[in-house]
Amino acid sequence: MTISRRNMMLAGAAASAAMMARGALAWDGPLADLVEGAEDFKTASDAYVFGYPLVTMEMTRRVLTNVAKAEGTRGPMGTIIKLRSYPDATFRDVTAPNADTLYTTAFFDVGDEPWVVGVPDMKGRYFLLPFLSGWTDVFEVPGSRTTGTGAQTYLITGPGWTGTVPAGMTQLKSPTSMVWMLGRIYCTGTPEDYAAVHALQDQFKLQPLSTWGKDYTPPAGKVDPSIDMKTPVRDQVNDLSAVEFFTLLAELMKKNPPAAQDAPALERFKAIGLVPGQSFDAKAIDARWSKRLPTLSYDRIMLHFKFSDGDVKEAGGWGYTTKTGLYGTDYLQRALVTAIGLGANRPQDAVYPTSLKAANGEAYSGANKYTLKFPAGQLPPVKGFWSLTMYDDQMFFVANPINRYSMSMRTNPKIEADGSLVIYIQNENPGPGKEANWLPAPKDKFKLMMRLYWPNETAPSILDGSWAIPPVTKAG
Repeated sequence: MTISRRNMMLAGAAASAAMMARGALAWDGPLADLVEGAEDFKTASDAYVFGYPLVTMEMTRRVLTNVAKAEGTRGPMGTIIKLRSYPDATFRDVTAPNADTLYTTAFFDVGDEPWVVGVPDMKGRYFLLPFLSGWTDVFEVPGSRTTGTGAQTYLITGPGWTGTVPAGMTQLKSPTSMVWMLGRIYCTGTPEDYAAVHALQDQFKLQPLSTWGKDYTPPAGKVDPSIDMKTPVRDQVNDLSAVEFFTLLAELMKKNPPAAQDAPALERFKAIGLVPGQSFDAKAIDARWSKRLPTLSYDRIMLHFKFSDGDVKEAGGWGYTTKTGLYGTDYLQRALVTAIGLGANRPQDAVYPTSLKAANGEAYSGANKYTLKFPAGQLPPVKGFWSLTMYDDQMFFVANPINRYSMSMRTNPKIEADGSLVIYIQNENPGPGKEANWLPAPKDKFKLMMRLYWPNETAPSILDGSWAIPPVTKAG
């Protein structure tokens, strides 16, 4: 969404006329501030949207690495975090958790020297190992789709590195010093498969190039008590004042430079004192914008979900995007994905359709019963796998008597006589004959998400729109 100076002026004029009709003058309040500085305000808002991903990544890094040793979803910088089991309904660390892949992740800094990542022989098991830059772009993604499942050794280098790549290593060039490795390994969730995946996770290696070939143990982390470990990262970012936000952004850009294609935008941002490589001058931002600018700018980001000019598609009650992982100069889309799905893959690796309403347009409620039917031969067309996950209104798993949080072919649903697959989405158990196809819902509001890993690249495919998810229908 673009707010033009003309539109802002027209809006101001309309509001002014309305106030004057009531005997009040508008030009001595906030409206006058906005209209008088409309162009600079617009530039500052664009700069906020532009920098939102980098600031969010940094705040995420701080929270996830602010521990002395790896535990749960957190670990010190340069330490591999290995999630050993799928979360249950008590899990609240991250919204929209998955019960399909076990994460093997780490934050590390390649600004001073490259780091080496060793991947074991995955023995044909589906996995992907995306590497994200500080700007949230997936700059490389080794894995089953791209490199196969054999043993691999990668050298992750930072901006401007010109050294020699050791024999046997493949160089992956990070455009920023900050790197987030966000690996995912398929697991059925049985005790036997957990053990198999754990054995693979334990063979991953991560260490500085200078230590390669030597026994290496990551140093203990240093806990910073000033870091807020309780407030969600998104809320922490949104609570920053304009000056705090741009001051942090400017410091981060010193080690995490923008891309060459960002040059036109950066030229505009000089007007509000944001210059790559330089500290931010707080005097460049109008003090009257301290809270208004972040609030309005975040609203613009979230409005992009509904007014995206095709960046977000809607069909049959499902909304999804195939513009993730690599964003170019689509700064609003990049910021939106950061806000609602940080760490998203490239669409060739995964697409995440979400549904908030049934086919009749009503929001989902556990007071009703629903079905999702895939006709014979029309299951989601993927080369990896697919799943359907149930979330409550806050995007967390739903507690239920059979501890089932998602449906997929690995849960062994019953196929109908005609070859179709029917999933029963409801709060009450549909009975012994249908329980295998039951996705338990809460008693009140809920949301659904599909995960399509390694979707077909040719028809039928969700990537080109030649395949669409069937609508969820209300029983009766």
